[in-house]
Amino acid sequence: MKSKNYIIVYFALILSLAGFAQEGKQKRADTLFNKFSFVKAAEVYHELIENNYNKDYATRRLADCYAYLRNPNQASRYYKQVVQQENVPIEYYYKYSQALRGNKEYDESRIWLERFKDSGGITNSNNFDKDIDFISNVFNAKQQYFLNKLNINTKFSDFGAIEHDGKIYFTSSRDEGVSIKRLYGWNEQPFLDVYVTSKDSKKQVDHTSKLKGDVNSIYHDGPVTITNDGKNMYFSRNNANDLGKEYDKKGISNVKIYRATFKDSIWTDIEDLSINNKEYSTQHPALSPDNKKLYFTSDMPGGYGGSDIYVVDINPDGTLGIPKNLGNVVNTRFTEGTPFVNNEGTLFFASDGHVGLGLLDIFGTSADENGDITNVINLGVPINSNKDDFSFTMNADGLTGYFSSNRPGGRGDDDIYSYYRVPLLHVKGTVIDAINTRPIPNAIITLYDDKENKIADMMTDENGDYSINIDRNKDYKIVASQAKYIDDYRVFTSKNLKSIESTITANLILNPVQNVVILAELNTIYFDYDKHNIRPDAALELDKIVNLMKNDYPEMVIRIESHTDSRGELSYNDKLSIDRANSTYEYLVSKGIDASRITEHQGFGERRLTNGCEDDETCEETDHQLNRRTDFIVVKME
Repeated sequence: MKSKNYIIVYFALILSLAGFAQEGKQKRADTLFNKFSFVKAAEVYHELIENNYNKDYATRRLADCYAYLRNPNQASRYYKQVVQQENVPIEYYYKYSQALRGNKEYDESRIWLERFKDSGGITNSNNFDKDIDFISNVFNAKQQYFLNKLNINTKFSDFGAIEHDGKIYFTSSRDEGVSIKRLYGWNEQPFLDVYVTSKDSKKQVDHTSKLKGDVNSIYHDGPVTITNDGKNMYFSRNNANDLGKEYDKKGISNVKIYRATFKDSIWTDIEDLSINNKEYSTQHPALSPDNKKLYFTSDMPGGYGGSDIYVVDINPDGTLGIPKNLGNVVNTRFTEGTPFVNNEGTLFFASDGHVGLGLLDIFGTSADENGDITNVINLGVPINSNKDDFSFTMNADGLTGYFSSNRPGGRGDDDIYSYYRVPLLHVKGTVIDAINTRPIPNAIITLYDDKENKIADMMTDENGDYSINIDRNKDYKIVASQAKYIDDYRVFTSKNLKSIESTITANLILNPVQNVVILAELNTIYFDYDKHNIRPDAALELDKIVNLMKNDYPEMVIRIESHTDSRGELSYNDKLSIDRANSTYEYLVSKGIDASRITEHQGFGERRLTNGCEDDETCEETDHQLNRRTDFIVVKME
């Protein structure tokens, strides 16, 4: 019995670890996917498919990864599997069509495009027509981002928002409420300054919210980026010195990137950087996740045209290396700018040189195994419009962030918009004991679709909790199992949910089995031959019952049945078994179990043998011992 219990516990532990590992992998893969880290995400989705964990979902995501990595051959291979799934979202017909088109399989592509239309799909008039842009077509087969209201905009120019340490930093020309107004001759608006406000603040952001210290000058300042430790800020500013603006040979005052240090609660010690030059602009600073590289925009000589995006190493002593142009996958002969790098190292930028929806559009990038950028992806509507869209940033969750646009419908010139991506949907819950309402750890949770196909399984944690990512717009059944309990299940749906909803709660209540041996994880209680005293090993088992009745089920009522082997006279064995029942009863009562909770304690002698060891049979001592036992029967649980 002990060996068997050990095997059960070991198996449960292995299943628990495996379940948590797969759930953790899926969450990790989805997070990487949302942050455009498609190579790493694809590796994890492959593992999930190999382990048959939420396989349909992982296959869809894997196909998308290959599409975004500009690999139409692999993408179409997995999309072919995806479109055979029952109740597959119809946008995958469109994605398969686009992947086939990227693979130059035009006839087959048209077949699936018609299937998409016949299923109710509508092709967007803003679709991109070139074969090389099938990636953006796939990405935009379904709207990826949605907009939230943001109350910090004014009739002036507002842009370049980033979040850091619970605050929003942004650039604005809202210099109202001051006694002396400085107007920029180009647009007759006040000069740009850097502002900061609490992420959760509801109060008006006016001139009192200007960044404290020396970053803001009498000319244009911003946008900014801040190091992870909050000690340094890089920011754009008009090329100026103590005497005023500096001008290049053409009489233009260009823009430089400066560095400030946070000291005594203000930003000060402004430093001019080695990448600057009065003959061209350097602006729009952005930091890599490890803060060892600085990305920026410049029209320095040697670029592809317009303005390009560059990167430069930041040395340990704060000095900068030699700037490197990011190349022609990112840069064109037109304008590229406002770079941003998320915490997975993915670059986003604005451009009017790549295929887009209007003027400046915002693009994401995907990189290969070596981290080299291989593709750009138009982020589509509503991030992009037919006007200028730029200054895209992404928060650490990969689901929220900001961008700027001068599209119609804003409050003024450039406005800041807050976006969110439809969050991953997951079902979560707690499994509890129906009698004592305590959480049940190590319960096996199995998720099925509406066709009873198993999607995933895992085990509850020490608090009885579980969580599994699921698809939207589907019906499900979830089952909880545990050796000490009767299975319970629930059916639920993820259909018709609001896009902002991310959680469905499905708690499960399990009734314990009416079996003391299982509930107490009890080994058989044996007696020595011709004895009725409680052996030390039996006392350990009886203590388990005491604990069960006192702590787990304080209303439980039982009865005791004791038995002997077949050796000896029938009447003697009857008396011996009664003595054993009495000994067991007295032990439990001595340990604090109320006598009223033991309705009977009976002896049945040799009348209920568990094997064939009767009087005329030859049996080993171990076989006889199996009959010298005490059983416990649940009379009432509640």
